Amino acid sequence: MPGTRCCATGSPGSETVSKERARRRAERLAVLEKEKAARARRTERRNRRRALVRKLTPQRRGSGRLYRRSRAQRAGIVVVPLTASALVWFLVPELALRILLIALIVLVLPALVVVVLGRR
Repeated sequence: MPGTRCCATGSPGSETVSKERARRRAERLAVLEKEKAARARRTERRNRRRALVRKLTPQRRGSGRLYRRSRAQRAGIVVVPLTASALVWFLVPELALRILLIALIVLVLPALVVVVLGRR
């Protein structure tokens, strides 16, 4: 008989088929390894980018009463008394009366905030 035969099937050239199958399997595994490495690089890049964004964005650390209000409300709490104090300072001629009215503004401010903006 001219060619070698496989014992199980008796077909000639079975070792070339095995080599071909092994070569294709090796190619498949190489492609899978490349894809796996690319996925790992993308995941690592995404994690580094998320960590950087998390580090650069400001954290809300406020837990006091003022932080429970919106930014516009906090601005109003600061701007309105300052404006009233400036008006008192420029429109009232006597120094003692100026100081008394500004102290009154400072004392009435918390109650005014609760009445106008509500409790939180």
